[in-house]
Amino acid sequence: MAEKERKVVIELQHVKREFTVGSEVVKALRGVSFKIYEGEFVTIMGTSGSGKSTLLNQLGCLDTPTSGEYILDGVPVRKMRRSERAILRNRKIGFIFQNYNLLAKTTAVENVELPLMYNKNYTAKQRRNAAIEALKAVGLGDRLYHKSNQMSGGQMQRVAIARALVNNPAVILADEATGNLDTHTSFEILVLFQELHRQGRTIIFVTHNPDIAQYSSRNIVLRDGVIREDTINENILNAADALAALPQPQDD
Repeated sequence: MAEKERKVVIELQHVKREFTVGSEVVKALRGVSFKIYEGEFVTIMGTSGSGKSTLLNQLGCLDTPTSGEYILDGVPVRKMRRSERAILRNRKIGFIFQNYNLLAKTTAVENVELPLMYNKNYTAKQRRNAAIEALKAVGLGDRLYHKSNQMSGGQMQRVAIARALVNNPAVILADEATGNLDTHTSFEILVLFQELHRQGRTIIFVTHNPDIAQYSSRNIVLRDGVIREDTINENILNAADALAALPQPQDD
């Protein structure tokens, strides 16, 4: 497909972000520009101090640029009020975190319903049905009413992925989504991400783990607040094959 025919989901135009710390100005992002197209699976990598966390906050509409522009699914973000950004964030972005960020004393289905609580287009019954379908889609149809303390780390991350999917967002934004998981479970989650990618989902996976870039369609490397690399992966590895090749985990 020609570039002009592809839908741009995310566009950064020379985004800079500066912070004043005492008498010093810290330049966290120094003019970052890129486009992410619908259906891409993009890893964003960078070491500590690279500006990766600042960029994540920009992409997630948690912060705005000092200068430049961020356009999310056709909507310019920089001059929005905080309340407007919150609505845009809820409707357009599905977040997945390293620590899952689930409510501890509520069931899987109740956790997944949360993003729809602020959407007046859903009745209570529609919310519940949408949450159940999202959990089934990530392989947790038999864990709908389990609470966090009744689930493994991998199961909790699947609940978090279902929560990210339930609003049918323009983009899924994952922050170190396999960071707290063992190798076997990490590959199970990567299999799921690749399946979502095959379904046409737009995924941004922020990570410090260079191995994960082998399973995405594109990799962006950030260093000292600027993009050092932006490459298309011509040889995407299959996470299901890698998972099958791993030794089976032993029960304690």
